[in-house]
Amino acid sequence: MINDLRELKFDRLEDAVEEIQSLLKTGYTQRGQWNLAQVCRHLCLVQDPGVDGYPIWMSLFAPLRPLMRRILLPRLLKGDSPQGIPTTPIFVPVQDLDDAIEAEKFAASVARYKAHQGPYAPHPGFGRLDPEILETVYTTHAAHHLRFLEPQHDSTFT
Repeated sequence: MINDLRELKFDRLEDAVEEIQSLLKTGYTQRGQWNLAQVCRHLCLVQDPGVDGYPIWMSLFAPLRPLMRRILLPRLLKGDSPQGIPTTPIFVPVQDLDDAIEAEKFAASVARYKAHQGPYAPHPGFGRLDPEILETVYTTHAAHHLRFLEPQHDSTFT
């Protein structure tokens, strides 16, 4: 099934918002564990701490950052997200969510992230990243999850 997934790449977080709006409009077939609302909630849960800060316990991973930056970060930046790594429970979305409401929340999260003027919080796995690289991490992450939702009609970003 993984090989049958569509390929997505977003240059900007706003492109992910547009893809989500397209999926809302056309409808979609769910090919993974999460529906559109759950994907949107997960993306917010992962992205918002970039502005707000991550839970302090996540700093326990700081000693692994040099290794993660050298091995995993280049893969992510190329769009080669690893498969089968369990999601940390605090980033797992609940099931009873509404697609349109969560899509709106993700769009608001993106707008807030883009308007942020101060430094972004250090990523738990990669440490402090410049805004362009951090956005690439988030756009790649969004593409990874949204590819499991196949539009009923051709998507703008396929």
